Amino acid sequence: MKRIIFAVLGAISLSACAQAPQGAAAKSDPAAPAKTTAAAKGSAPQVKAGSADALAVEAIRQLNPNVSIDKVGPSPVPGFREALAQGQVVYVSDDGRYLFLPGSGGALFDTQAKKNLSENSLAGMRKDLLKTIPASERIVFAPANPKHTVTIFTDVECGYCRKLHSEIAEYNRQGIAVEYLAFPRMGIGSEDYKKMVSVWCAVDRRKALTDAKSEQTIPNKDCKNTVTMQYNVGQRVGLTGTPMILTSEGIQLGGYVPPAQLREALDKIAAESKPAASGAKPTAAVAVPTGGL
Repeated sequence: MKRIIFAVLGAISLSACAQAPQGAAAKSDPAAPAKTTAAAKGSAPQVKAGSADALAVEAIRQLNPNVSIDKVGPSPVPGFREALAQGQVVYVSDDGRYLFLPGSGGALFDTQAKKNLSENSLAGMRKDLLKTIPASERIVFAPANPKHTVTIFTDVECGYCRKLHSEIAEYNRQGIAVEYLAFPRMGIGSEDYKKMVSVWCAVDRRKALTDAKSEQTIPNKDCKNTVTMQYNVGQRVGLTGTPMILTSEGIQLGGYVPPAQLREALDKIAAESKPAASGAKPTAAVAVPTGGL
């Protein structure tokens, strides 16, 4: 997902470890989150007031007032204008209502409602896929009475996964229960995969996972396990890096997200979902897939 979007829709950290080709050698990533700086007010080309080009500029500004827009003009897609914003091509409907980001992780946004319309469809699919993984196959770290529960696809070698887990007690203090699923990003059969199988085959999975993420040696084990199944589900839900945080409704909330920030996002989603009790369909919060520009 491109910076234009995550500046927009919430400023949630997107720090994550990229998925490597299957069979690649595992390498640890830096555990520190990516540094960000406040952007200055972005520039934009001169456009005629009230024109489709002006509406396109305004639509982008609605989502991110600080992004620099280098060009806006005709599009090969009928009914849309094409804009270049900080190296990213975006398409905006002529009335300025909808913004489309093409490419990997592409999404369609309603700029007025500030909603990721693509996420509404994806969330339901993810929720159904997560149901295929038994509760007994999740490694759970939870407070006594959690306010929220998230599912996190994790990897023992990923630096951001390790950072997140090092703060697991604070996530729990924030009222967040964490249910881990395995996603060995180096692929099936890799050393990374074997470590995660050893974790899932351990008598005390929680301890084994914590030890593995702390770079401690854990006993090599093999058994009937669901690591491959979890990895395959991770691919089907659109995972491109670890960690991947999903709400109980299948909404994606990013890569590494600090505890207090995650609690704030979950509270907001819960508040927005309340109308569902009267029959209204809840709107999905904005997805923040992993990756950088």
